[in-house]
Amino acid sequence: MVVDLLVIGTMITLGPLHNTAFILLLTADKGVRKGLAFILAWLACLVLVIAVVVLLTGGQPPAPRSAPSTAAEAVKLALGVGMVLYGEHRRRQGRQGSRHRESPKWMSRLDHVSAWTAAGFGVLLPPWAMVAAGAATVVQANLSSVGAYLALTGYCLLATSSLLGMELYATFAPTTAGPQLSRVRTWINGHQDQAIVALSLMLGLWLAGKSIYELVR
Repeated sequence: MVVDLLVIGTMITLGPLHNTAFILLLTADKGVRKGLAFILAWLACLVLVIAVVVLLTGGQPPAPRSAPSTAAEAVKLALGVGMVLYGEHRRRQGRQGSRHRESPKWMSRLDHVSAWTAAGFGVLLPPWAMVAAGAATVVQANLSSVGAYLALTGYCLLATSSLLGMELYATFAPTTAGPQLSRVRTWINGHQDQAIVALSLMLGLWLAGKSIYELVR
């Protein structure tokens, strides 16, 4: 479970879409406050998903080869296959036409949103397929051990680490943070398709491979 959560948390935090939106919020007027609202809403979603899974399992992993265990692996397999297909679809699109993709129109309005709206984006923008993969992995958590709590806490912090890093940078170095973060956003925009393809394929293959192994062993 720990390795799976480490892989999933890393892929979540590297997602280009929410990082681009977060930078736009952070470099706007009162950006630190808006960024904090985004992070709190983002973390609340992760914690809520974990809490629901733990409530359903009672904090005890299902027995191997049981129906709940098999269902969790089947969900991860389906998500993995879906990510691979999506990544391949985006890769083919990129090969057919390499024209520059403009940012969605709603991103241009992030400079003027309120902290409450920023929190709403924190709920909408997590890569929910990856979050669902994390939830299917949390089914294996045994909360009778301290290590499980540490693993779940580490997963949430890892999945939020890029946002936390940028938030701290903007808080303690506001003069230099704006131009630097704007350059990061420009770089992300220029490599967004490649990042989506790479993250989708890597995580999809990982989930599919691990799930097939668990189902057939």
